[in-house]
Amino acid sequence: MSKQFSIDGRVLARNSILNLFGQGLPLLVAFFAIPRVIRGLGAEQFAIVTLAWVLLDYFSLFDLGLGRAATKFVAEALGRGESETVRATTWNAITAQALLGGLAGLVLVALIPALIQRVLHASPAIAAEARWSFYVLAVALPLGLISSSLRGALEAAQRFDLVNAVRTPFGAANFLVPLVAVWFHLRLPTIVALLVLSRGMALAIYFVLCSRVFPGFVQFPGIQTARLRTLLNFGGWVTVSAVIGPVLVYLDRFLISALLSLAAVTYYAAPYEMVTRLWIIPTSLVATLFPALTTLGSMGDVGKTRALTARCIKYLLMMLGPAIILIIVFGHDLLQAWLGADFATRSTTALQILAAGVLVNSLANVPTCLLLASGRPDIPAKFHLIELPVHALVTWLLVKHWGISGAALAWFLRMTLDALLLFVASVRFLPEMGAALRVNRVPTAAAFVVCFAFLATLAAILPTGLWARLTLTAVELLASGAVAWWYVLDSSDRAHVAALVGRLERSPA
Repeated sequence: MSKQFSIDGRVLARNSILNLFGQGLPLLVAFFAIPRVIRGLGAEQFAIVTLAWVLLDYFSLFDLGLGRAATKFVAEALGRGESETVRATTWNAITAQALLGGLAGLVLVALIPALIQRVLHASPAIAAEARWSFYVLAVALPLGLISSSLRGALEAAQRFDLVNAVRTPFGAANFLVPLVAVWFHLRLPTIVALLVLSRGMALAIYFVLCSRVFPGFVQFPGIQTARLRTLLNFGGWVTVSAVIGPVLVYLDRFLISALLSLAAVTYYAAPYEMVTRLWIIPTSLVATLFPALTTLGSMGDVGKTRALTARCIKYLLMMLGPAIILIIVFGHDLLQAWLGADFATRSTTALQILAAGVLVNSLANVPTCLLLASGRPDIPAKFHLIELPVHALVTWLLVKHWGISGAALAWFLRMTLDALLLFVASVRFLPEMGAALRVNRVPTAAAFVVCFAFLATLAAILPTGLWARLTLTAVELLASGAVAWWYVLDSSDRAHVAALVGRLERSPA
């Protein structure tokens, strides 16, 4: 394997930070842009733009997991040094994505009349504009799917610098394009056309980057039925999880609405949306972990795979543990400052339970990633199939008896069950994991989080003012950071952090 595709903790840390920035900056742009776009377009027109974003995400299910499959099999080929396999895998994924994207576009075109008349109930003033907007949007579907395969190949090569150089500006463009369009008083079809153009430009750039990273990439190797079948077999199970996942996530809201009220949904959804923003951290880490574990697996480096898996669990504990604890301890104060006293009274318990579930689910991302890298995407998908009816029944019972706090508890229990199943299953593919966890100080990290929780709780219940409690908690954070640096992180971790900080300091402003 060439130096370009080498894997170590420093590379993974750098790539995780790049992913965090690449996903976080568009969210920051959205935070400031969306209110101005709403005021400029009005409620109905902004709803069309919002649906355009939703449809682009929803129709990505036509991807059939081929983007993730491309990452998996390209990473394996890189680990074995098979450059021809890299090219063939990527091109077969691209071809399949183009066909699936065209099919998705045709499905959307067929649904547009019913969507406008029966679902949206658009006023006559914007019905025609909405219709043409969705026709234009259909063109974007194959562009987005093809881009996912090209991006997957770059991720397999650990070129997250290039991926985020494209993803960050074009992700922000999703919100900046409507904002600029408002200033120039552009109409809806033009706004959607500009969004589609943005996707086309991103696709072209990904293609150019792949041609530079992978020698001979531009030569089309032809369709290989066996390779395409392998990609679809892997991607099919990824799609099962992608379909069931949103049902598991949003089922509780429908049950809350049916058993309680629409207002109760708001009191549940607001803390949920608040705390699940922390998922950007495990998502950023796992995006770079998946191709790394796949490449190591193809090289047969079991020892390094164990160490990398254990370290990722430790890093997630150290990054998310204190943050989750502070949300749990100061949940009432946070909700009161953000949404007011009424939300603080009604939603604090739900927020605290949901926060614990986010930590459990974030840790479960690591065994999920290991199973996918081991070529077993069917295992998480089968777990989701088993969990769906159980979760529905438990949620119905708990919502009926304990309201939105019961819904949060059902969600936490489902996350805990899912994590346990995934960790147990992953041990089959990575035996002697317990020793790796001990060597890499994961139990020490868990003990550190528990001790921090105890100290933060003491600070929060002291009979003093809020500012005094916050000051004491800040002191605890600083002291805990010093303890973590010397006793939880080992010399290798500290060297990686020092090297990463040095790289950032040397970077041009």
